Amino acid sequence: MKYFILYLIIINIITFFLYGLDKRLAIQHERRIKEATLLLSFPLLGGTIGAMAGMVIFHHKTKKAYFKIGLTIILILQIVLCIYIKLKGFN
Repeated sequence: MKYFILYLIIINIITFFLYGLDKRLAIQHERRIKEATLLLSFPLLGGTIGAMAGMVIFHHKTKKAYFKIGLTIILILQIVLCIYIKLKGFN
C-alpha cells in the first residue's frame, strides 16, 4: 500500500509540473503539450489531483469546460474505484 501511495504522490507531482510547463510554453508561444496528455494520459494514471492543482495554481485550461468536467469525472471514478477496492478487500 505504501508503494501505491508513493506512486500517487509522484504521478501527481509530475502532472502538476506538466501543467506548469505547458502554461510556460503557451506564454512563450512555443510548441505545447498535447491536450490529450494533459487531460487523459496523466490524470488517468492517477494524477488527477495534480492536474486540478496545476489548473488552479497556473491558471491554465481553466476556461475549457471539458477540462473541468473531464477531470472531475475522472476523479469521481477514481474515488469510486478506491472505495470498491477497499470494500472488496483487495490489497
